[in-house]
Amino acid sequence: MIGRKREIGLLRRAAESGQSEFVAVYGRRRVGKTFLVRETFNAKFVFQHSGVANSGTKIQLERFRRSLIESGHDRCPVLKTWFQAFDELKSVVDSASAGKKVLFIDEMPWMDRPNANFIPAIENFWNAWASARKDVLLIICGSATSWMLNKVIHSRGGLHNRVTVRIPLRPFCLSECEELAVSMGLEATHYQIAQYYMALGGVPYYWNHIQPGLSVAQNMDALFFSEGGGLDGEFEELFASLFAQDAPYIRIVEALCSRRLGLTRGEIVSSSGLPNSGTLTRQLNELEQCGFIRRYRMGSNRVRDSIYQLVDNFTLFHFRFMRGRGGEARNFWSSSADSHAVLAWQGFSFEMLCLEHVEQIKDALRIGGVHSRNYAWRCERPEDDSERGAQIDLLIDRDDGIVNLCEMKFSAKEYAITSADDASMRNKKAAFKREMRTRKAVHVTYVTTFGLKRNAYANDVQSEVTLEDLFKNG
Repeated sequence: MIGRKREIGLLRRAAESGQSEFVAVYGRRRVGKTFLVRETFNAKFVFQHSGVANSGTKIQLERFRRSLIESGHDRCPVLKTWFQAFDELKSVVDSASAGKKVLFIDEMPWMDRPNANFIPAIENFWNAWASARKDVLLIICGSATSWMLNKVIHSRGGLHNRVTVRIPLRPFCLSECEELAVSMGLEATHYQIAQYYMALGGVPYYWNHIQPGLSVAQNMDALFFSEGGGLDGEFEELFASLFAQDAPYIRIVEALCSRRLGLTRGEIVSSSGLPNSGTLTRQLNELEQCGFIRRYRMGSNRVRDSIYQLVDNFTLFHFRFMRGRGGEARNFWSSSADSHAVLAWQGFSFEMLCLEHVEQIKDALRIGGVHSRNYAWRCERPEDDSERGAQIDLLIDRDDGIVNLCEMKFSAKEYAITSADDASMRNKKAAFKREMRTRKAVHVTYVTTFGLKRNAYANDVQSEVTLEDLFKNG
């Protein structure tokens, strides 16, 4: 299996522990949750079941009964309630051979229908029976992250603090995507893999649609801009699978797409039309935990100064190039690869790629062992009106007395710092020192694809990180 060493270790330790374990695996659609569990246990479960999408309680119970029969419960009666269903599951566990009994329930959120009493039933199964044993390993999975977080992980009811192992499954990093590409027979340079990553992120399912033998532009057209392409309709299905009521979440990301550098909470309310309430707080938290947005603060540390920025590669690409394009998009990427719109998107998307690989940047700077805080910063209202505002997407604030001010630049060759770049960087550095009143040394770090071209401006750069460094994985 590619990557997932930490997650595999957590699952195996749960299987080998001397007590019953309740494991929750959650993450966005297509990230590989089911594959992880099945591969770790070689698909050998005492019981396995998957919820049925868009189906009522009667069908859910019928399919659960079928899974019980397939697990050896030949005399399973017709199920009328979830309490009865989990009582029958106890019979399957009791009849299993000695050792840890692994129960795998996939897409559990789909099983929780209105007035079905599903949550009370599983609470009763775990609290009153399974947790009292030493030999049950219950693994639940779900793409509906809001359900997994609210009903299980952060439950205030009978499942409060009952989950013993939490596994939020994240997309692959660049080195894992390279390993996946090799396994697919995809001949691609690091530069080409980065181009794919900026549109697809590290979601394995998306990468599996890339066709070996085609260029990046040809694959992008086949994936996104061809009728019936591999990812046609994926955005709508993605949000529908993650959130039971997905419309407010889409309105939030739509609002965030309107401003590259992000919005404050008040600006989100104004732009989206959503009420400024506790529900919005929960929705923003869930989008952040799913990896769609990031939150950072301006000069102060006050929560109300937080900026929310859309950072998910696939969602950014969808809103920038797919939204409303319809049938006119055929072969769009092949004919527009050098357009201003695409080049501007590449610059911004490379910044997002770098933010997803901060640990690799720190390792390249040889500060992996130095405690630091990583954050973004912006100043829009300087005290002196003669000064310009500034935006810094990545600051590495180190405990050894140095702050790395990181500038990310995507280029097909060595990047030549221009006079405008130099002036902008000097302004950022001065604004940061002025507003933050830092006593630390501020070092300029450039993160580029192929390094910096040596010129007079490059002499003011203290450190460089290249795309090759971002592919290193510990």
